[in-house]
Amino acid sequence: MTKITAIIPTLNEEIHIAEAIKSVSFADEIIVIDSLSSDKTLEIAAQFDVKIIKRTFDDFSSQKNFAIEQALHSWIYILDADERVTPEVEKEILEAVKNPQDFVGFYVRRSFYFCGKKINYGGCQRDKVVRLFLKEFCRYNGSPVHETIETKGKLGFFKNKIEHYSYKSYDHYISKMNHYGALRGKEFFEKGKKVNLYHFLIKPPARFVIHYFIRLGFLDGFPGYIFAKTQAYGVYTKYLKLWLLKKGIKEN
Repeated sequence: MTKITAIIPTLNEEIHIAEAIKSVSFADEIIVIDSLSSDKTLEIAAQFDVKIIKRTFDDFSSQKNFAIEQALHSWIYILDADERVTPEVEKEILEAVKNPQDFVGFYVRRSFYFCGKKINYGGCQRDKVVRLFLKEFCRYNGSPVHETIETKGKLGFFKNKIEHYSYKSYDHYISKMNHYGALRGKEFFEKGKKVNLYHFLIKPPARFVIHYFIRLGFLDGFPGYIFAKTQAYGVYTKYLKLWLLKKGIKEN
């Protein structure tokens, strides 16, 4: 019961994968489930003692659930490739699996880094995710992009934070936004969602206002401004993808 399987979902994560694997080296088993990367992700991962699974991506929930089914151990730690488990959180993880105190999973908070700068506001101050859990009581569900984890039992909280290096460069950010936008746009399209000028002229600026002013992003200075702008761009992207699908316009 005290052994842990760490699972790292990947798609073109060559800039992150080595450090991600190192940060969960405490796990008894590490699975890299890859969505057919075209960069050096798997070449780098193969240099470590990990189990590599290649699987065509359908949605985040299905991808993670499939990997969980392959895990040898009951305790699962999910790590996005752009996250790092700190020594403090590692200690909490190991203590939790030895003495879970009736919890079936645990939330961990994240310190968010954007293009190398730590973002303390803009909504990031409330960021928390379930990362450690017993697979018998937990399963992923939700939309193709924003998956959630359903649990049958109580959830605890870790005191310390992991590090979340969401975007290492602007180009990396644009690449991820296009990927997420395409997934979200397809979801909207399949649900028959409409798109009009409101979604382009009002919703992106509104998202900027939320992150920069309401969620105090301005306290992070210029990085906070850029972060809020990129969040607005993410909103614009998903509706652009939806509009292109409705018009039958294929992208190269």
